[in-house]
Amino acid sequence: MFGDARGPESQSETGRVEAFSDGVMAVIITIMALELRAPLGGSGADLRARLPALLIYILSFTFIGIYWNNHHHLLRAARRVTGGVMWGNLHLLFWLSLIPVLTEWIGEHHGDTAPAVTYGVVCLGAAVAFTILSLAIIRADGSSSPVAATSRAASRWSSTRPRSGWRSSAHGSPTPCSRPCP
Repeated sequence: MFGDARGPESQSETGRVEAFSDGVMAVIITIMALELRAPLGGSGADLRARLPALLIYILSFTFIGIYWNNHHHLLRAARRVTGGVMWGNLHLLFWLSLIPVLTEWIGEHHGDTAPAVTYGVVCLGAAVAFTILSLAIIRADGSSSPVAATSRAASRWSSTRPRSGWRSSAHGSPTPCSRPCP
């Protein structure tokens, strides 16, 4: 998507960070898979009893897979790895490493609020960490970075797309829209 205008030294730098992160994410998925339990019996009722745990596993697997894919493309676009990029990367991996614990917790206590809220907080933490990592890469590569260009394009898209739900009235207070707002 961004091309590969990096030199061999830069590829080695980002490649090491990417390989380490790939390994961590593979371990995260492996831990989640090993925590899956088979139904206790052979009936449909036994399978239904395990269904919440299976569904949260599917959600968590997808969540980690999306981060792995986006992380891969982000690091492929990076030209330099600085200390800030490495700490930003570890910050992201920290939040992602909590997902297996929460996956098991929700699977066993799917009717309780605390596991779901904690899962949401960890997902938010991962999103913030990914943003911090992206900003660290932009800082390391400069304003001509492919990551910066992509970030600017995303900002332009989000500021020009039709909005629905709320718009500002003449006196500045938000009012609901029944169709895409101008």
